[in-house]
Amino acid sequence: MKKVEDYIRTIPDFPEPGIMFRDVTSILQDAEGFHLAIDEMKKLLENVDCDVIAGAESRGFIFGAPLAYALNKPFVLIRKKGKLPCETIEKTYDLEYGTATIEMHKDAVKPGQKVVIVDDLIATGGTIEAAAQLVEELGGEVVKIIFLMELAGLNGREKLAKYDVSSVVTYEGK
Repeated sequence: MKKVEDYIRTIPDFPEPGIMFRDVTSILQDAEGFHLAIDEMKKLLENVDCDVIAGAESRGFIFGAPLAYALNKPFVLIRKKGKLPCETIEKTYDLEYGTATIEMHKDAVKPGQKVVIVDDLIATGGTIEAAAQLVEELGGEVVKIIFLMELAGLNGREKLAKYDVSSVVTYEGK
């Protein structure tokens, strides 16, 4: 039986020499691979009591929305600044070279709601740390953060140390 990592294409030296790029599109292009990825992510949520699934733009939408559907939960978008039409809250965070800002609708999470945050990959953890802070600013409780893949060599878990974090596949390098 195949594992999720069997569907992940690795592209050496992209975007620069020495980087092993883990390509999620190879999972999405294979119906069995995509199904397996969602099933494995769903297993990470067994025995997790949650009210809402939130996904970070854009690949968090790809994996979070089917999880929300499978669990019969609402799905909340965490988007890049300027993409949401209603009143929002925002959080700016550091990137390797510069900053980025993400937003959520002010009414996306209600006080006291238990939220699971989903994304495809944890690298440095900055985006999801900012996403968790947005959920908390709205009064929600982040009960779990899940990823399809983790690049352990970039130490993203350290930024998310106060949260319950799981990933389906972990790569030791960067």
